[in-house]
Amino acid sequence: MKKTSERPSGELVFGIHPICEILRAKRRRLISLYTTKPTPKGWQEIEKLLPSARSLPIQYVSRDKLTAIAGTIDHQGVVAWAQPLPMRKMPFDPKRHPFLMVLDGIQDPRNLGAIIRTAYCTGVNGIVLVKKNAAPLNATALKASAGLAEHLEVYVAPSIQDAVQTLRTAGYTIYIATFGGQDARQCAYQSPCCIVVGSEGSGVTKSIERFGTSITLPQRTTDSSYNASVAAGIIMFLVAQHIGVLSTAK
Repeated sequence: MKKTSERPSGELVFGIHPICEILRAKRRRLISLYTTKPTPKGWQEIEKLLPSARSLPIQYVSRDKLTAIAGTIDHQGVVAWAQPLPMRKMPFDPKRHPFLMVLDGIQDPRNLGAIIRTAYCTGVNGIVLVKKNAAPLNATALKASAGLAEHLEVYVAPSIQDAVQTLRTAGYTIYIATFGGQDARQCAYQSPCCIVVGSEGSGVTKSIERFGTSITLPQRTTDSSYNASVAAGIIMFLVAQHIGVLSTAK
């Protein structure tokens, strides 16, 4: 058995839902799994999804050891190493992926994960991230997404300018969340479309505003603003409702 101080290759993942969704999505393989004895609440959900051959190494360690591996107490008693989350190598196709989210410099991985979680729930087909000045899609973001990032295609663009211009050329209608734009509730959204949401502090990059329609969420006063993930969630719901991709869960 490997010593638990040795770091396996792969990406760190922690939390019940993220690990369950890796096993459900089957897009990448778990390399090793760490938990406690007695096993934590929710372990049965993971256990019933594990390969029947039990080829996956499971190591039982202390909760303090899990915290040391994860770098946080927010691991719910389960930590794993997994193959890297697969990323798209090519930009999205508007015929196959008519509803996209473009994230322009989201800094907080928890906001990134929350946006991805809402994207999945509202029928978004894919996420576009940028390489520079943005939160990575790391274990914290995966935890905040409840593991739903495993079911969405993600493309990492060289820059926000490259992302928006490529999508516009491909035929997407671009809607940019910013101040001073059209009322987001009244916009006649057209498909295929993508929504651009900017960073928590400075918002979207100003140079891209000319490439799309600026939309704004009304708010009570102008001395504050919505959290980035909340604003993104509201807009995704409005667009999804308008283009008809929502259904009532059963």
